[in-house]
Amino acid sequence: MFKQLLKEYAYELKASHQLSKQSINAYISDLNAYIEYLEFKGVSKPEDIDKHLIQNYLMTLRKKHLSPATVSRRLSAMKKFHQFLLEEKLVEDNILLYIRRPKQTKRLPEILAIEEIEALIEVAKKDTTLMKRNLAMIELLYGSGLRITELIQLKTEDLHINMGFINVFGKGDKERIVPIGNEAAKALKSYLESARLKLAKQPTPYVFLNRFGNTISRVGFYKILRELAKEAGIQKEVNPHMLRHSFATHLLNAGVDLRYVQEMLGHTDVSTTEIYTHLNKQHLIKIYDQYHPHAKKGGNTDV
Repeated sequence: MFKQLLKEYAYELKASHQLSKQSINAYISDLNAYIEYLEFKGVSKPEDIDKHLIQNYLMTLRKKHLSPATVSRRLSAMKKFHQFLLEEKLVEDNILLYIRRPKQTKRLPEILAIEEIEALIEVAKKDTTLMKRNLAMIELLYGSGLRITELIQLKTEDLHINMGFINVFGKGDKERIVPIGNEAAKALKSYLESARLKLAKQPTPYVFLNRFGNTISRVGFYKILRELAKEAGIQKEVNPHMLRHSFATHLLNAGVDLRYVQEMLGHTDVSTTEIYTHLNKQHLIKIYDQYHPHAKKGGNTDV
């Protein structure tokens, strides 16, 4: 019964168009594990699920040493599924509403310094077909703060280079207009005018292609970026999302209003963007400690 209900729930998620394909797949994967546990415990009907059973399941997840963030994500998927069961009148209450999320320690996103960004861009400035593509992708990720999924799903019709912006379709297919800077525009034009024509084996609407003429994958570009970072002498484990974090942090450090950064990143809630203000504060404290004459620790504090 649960397997069939999960199929119906997956169909409803797809029909709502509120979530990306990746998000839906993640929900279903988490719920499959949950349903396997219910079947293992001999539960065959939604009304037989109780709070004690849910708590035991969450305990098994913790015993597997899953992070609080992972447990919280799975709990969120379960809550939404139980809400679906409630709306279908298969249960009388959503018992998940009374289960608390595990406490999470907020980890600040890791970023690249401006000097590291410049070094990364410099090693990508090679006059080859693939490097022209790589440079354009790096410039767009850092210059416009795109998610890697948004970048690889860009279509030629989304580009308005001469007008200085691109149309981006983010989570839940929400469209936003994102400005692009001179360097990104220059790299993008160079790629489109020569390199992309060599990569495209057949007509395709997508902007960024691999050597076989197909849309470049997330994993494929991650490997490329890692190699370029290594060549640039960057010691950090660089990934595409780090360029997005750097974009946001560097803008805030330069004094750009938080609301503008929120809009460019495509965050629905400004609280999601606020994590970058913590990085900004750290940056200010570091500058203060470095340059202010009274900032040295351990001085005489006697009155």
